[in-house]
Amino acid sequence: MRKTDKKIDKQLTRVLTQLCEHTCKGIHGFVWLTHLVNYTNFPYSLKVVCIFDTNENLDVFMQDKKHIKLATQIGSKLNEADVNVNNVMDHVLYDTEENCAAQHAGQWGKRLAYSS
Repeated sequence: MRKTDKKIDKQLTRVLTQLCEHTCKGIHGFVWLTHLVNYTNFPYSLKVVCIFDTNENLDVFMQDKKHIKLATQIGSKLNEADVNVNNVMDHVLYDTEENCAAQHAGQWGKRLAYSS
């Protein structure tokens, strides 16, 4: 990773951590988030992955269209980090701990490798 890539990654981690701590605590079933990126194709390769505890809680979140508000907030945080994407919805993925446990034995490293 180049020095500029490390700087961008540090900024992304900072703003997404802020989002997670201040905004996502109030979302029922939300557990954590992370980001994936290939800096040779940045920012197009950027993915923010929002993790919920169960499929049921994620389904309710999506049906209530709360994902639109969260994606908007993620977009604002990305802008704060000087990361501009055309359509933030293309850069946000959702997953559950339930699916990871069932499909990858709880090994998030392996599961996220398929998302990047």
